[in-house]
Amino acid sequence: QEHVVESGGGLVQPGGSLRLSCAASGFTSDYYAIGWFRQAPGEEREVVSREVMSCISIRDGSTYYAESVKGRFTISRDNDKNTVYLQMNNLKPEDTAVYYCAARLYYYCSAHVRPSPNAMDYWGEGTLVTVSS
Repeated sequence: QEHVVESGGGLVQPGGSLRLSCAASGFTSDYYAIGWFRQAPGEEREVVSREVMSCISIRDGSTYYAESVKGRFTISRDNDKNTVYLQMNNLKPEDTAVYYCAARLYYYCSAHVRPSPNAMDYWGEGTLVTVSS
């Protein structure tokens, strides 16, 4: 059974950094992608309203970044550990959100194609990131 679990959220000051982890398990091949999404606290917890931040293909490492995080967030993978990371630098108060990782089978991320939250197959429970002084 495929499964993803996020970790690494917490409280950070504006301008600070945080690294989120997404541990994947149960996948029988490397033909899938992991995406990072976020949702502001208090919003309806509907998948369709989650905003994509970044995506990485497990097989070849191809990536996608939303314009709002380019230059500040970096996605990476460690296939030996079945873990995807989201390094977040220069965090702003508006980055405060619940961050979710999600997996999509048989998918390659592309720099010019925004992944849809509705197309993701497996979701974690989310981890809260609060940017505040």
